Amino acid sequence: MTKALQYTADGLSTGGLYALFACGLSLVLSVARIANFAYGSVLMVAAYMLLVTHALPWPLALVLVIASAVVLSVAIDRVAFTPLRRADGVTLLVASFGVSILIQNVVVLIAGARPESVNFGASFNHAVSIGSVRIAKIDILTVVVTIAVLGALWMFLTRSLAGIQLRAASEDFTMSRLAGVRANRVIAVAFAISGAIAGIAATLLTMQSGSLSTDVGLEPTLIAFIAVVVGGMGSVVGATVGGLLLGVVSVVLQATLPSNLLPYHDAILFSVVIFMLLGRPQGLFGARAAGVRV
Repeated sequence: MTKALQYTADGLSTGGLYALFACGLSLVLSVARIANFAYGSVLMVAAYMLLVTHALPWPLALVLVIASAVVLSVAIDRVAFTPLRRADGVTLLVASFGVSILIQNVVVLIAGARPESVNFGASFNHAVSIGSVRIAKIDILTVVVTIAVLGALWMFLTRSLAGIQLRAASEDFTMSRLAGVRANRVIAVAFAISGAIAGIAATLLTMQSGSLSTDVGLEPTLIAFIAVVVGGMGSVVGATVGGLLLGVVSVVLQATLPSNLLPYHDAILFSVVIFMLLGRPQGLFGARAAGVRV
């Protein structure tokens, strides 16, 4: 029972972080139909901003980290994607790769390519005992923050005018525009929210690892895309559930695999995903029609 509780706590923490990765990526994908591979660069810049601001009072540092991610995310949309709004998907895909490589190289020129250590929230790496289970404070914080962020996003999408416009645009952008929804503004809001989520996720990821490098956003972006596919392309809820499932399955495999198979952990995890998609290729929450990308 103790091991089961421990695995549950670890799985919820990892899954919560994966859900944040996937949610930020899926929001842009569902509204703008853009597979934003530059999302990893937004995560990276937010993590490096935490390196710069970690000595400041933590509320101010957190605000600056999130603000930097929001500004960069909106700037990417304005500079790279808005001029290509009518371009085909391949062009947008190449553009997102180009922006990602450009941002990564700019960070390398400014900060260097060597990994850096970040002493932010180090006290959260200590464990607390809950009955017979010892849980790291950062795992508890990750679960709490994930619930808070997803709850706030749900409230925004269901209770605010901008959120309702986002939902309408994700269902049928052409009809939404005919109803008066301004395309560029709605997409900018989606990128801004995606950036804010990336800033929060980057903070939690950096607190867990205590270090960062210029490729820190690569694995989260890969995980986010896999979670989006598992949950169902274009579904924010599906991406969130897909991220949670990936995290839980990853922790279970890490805990139960024999030691000689642990080096193949990722291969086994992705094999599970492939077999799931063979049986349900549209993802857990089905496939929404691709619609007209704007």
